[in-house]
Amino acid sequence: MGQPLTTVLSEAITGGREAVRFDAAVAGRLVDMAGDLAVNLVVAALLLILTFFAARWAAAATRRLLDRFRPTRRDRTVQGFIVQVVRTVVVIIGLVAVLQRLGVQSASILAVLGAASLAIGLAMQGTLSNVAAGVVLLVLRPYRVGDVIEVGGQGGVVQRLDLFVTQLSNANNHKIVVPNAKVLGDVIINVTGQQTRRIEIGFQVGYGADLERVKSLLRLVASGHEKVLPDPAPWAGVTALLDSAVEVTLQAWTRSEDWWQTRSDLLQQVKEGLDREGIEIPFPHQVAVPYGDTAWPVAPIGAAPEKD
Repeated sequence: MGQPLTTVLSEAITGGREAVRFDAAVAGRLVDMAGDLAVNLVVAALLLILTFFAARWAAAATRRLLDRFRPTRRDRTVQGFIVQVVRTVVVIIGLVAVLQRLGVQSASILAVLGAASLAIGLAMQGTLSNVAAGVVLLVLRPYRVGDVIEVGGQGGVVQRLDLFVTQLSNANNHKIVVPNAKVLGDVIINVTGQQTRRIEIGFQVGYGADLERVKSLLRLVASGHEKVLPDPAPWAGVTALLDSAVEVTLQAWTRSEDWWQTRSDLLQQVKEGLDREGIEIPFPHQVAVPYGDTAWPVAPIGAAPEKD
């Protein structure tokens, strides 16, 4: 026969109590896990925020430390490069701490970083070559921050040199970013790399002009300019015989930072001096040439020109 009704009810009540007790335990564990996860997320967020503040502080402290040493005090190129490396290292350390707080083990992080480094290295060969080129540029020092350079068909003042790119600013204040690998693999012209720079200007005068007088005028104008250096002395000489003019070239030396304004002044002063002396500066003439069977009427020799 079946069990008594009371026994069945007792077993059912006992099973229900055990199920409720189990569900309560599971719910308690879930609540505890959610609480731990929330705490870890909050701590990880605080660590992330602290990491960026620490990176900024470390960069500022590194810059102040470099200012105390004479070799790096005036070299903004080295300062910017080292400061960026310090900032990057601090950020990487902070991110590893955040991952550990979220439960990722150090061994797993290293394994993932190793695999990711290999994959990234294969996929970003160009980027890594920019980093290597940036280090080489920092060692070889073909230019510094503040120099005027020409590279890759672009020219401007060097604003910064970091791990990946060189940033320039041209005369129109355009921001020009050139990858370091392209800079290192191309011809670099450092316009202000030397303390002095030569000005060379070619002037054209007529074939009937007194060339010695023209050369004396050019040397006199250059010698009278306060920004032109006396040594080497200004030089002027005939450099070309053109179709309708003689080219006389003026060469003068000045400091690199005075080059543009001095060149402009010499152009204006020489032009004004040639005008005062009555020396002709030829300009192109256009001559109409008959085309096809059209012939121009030729007047007899000695005949007066016809009037309209």
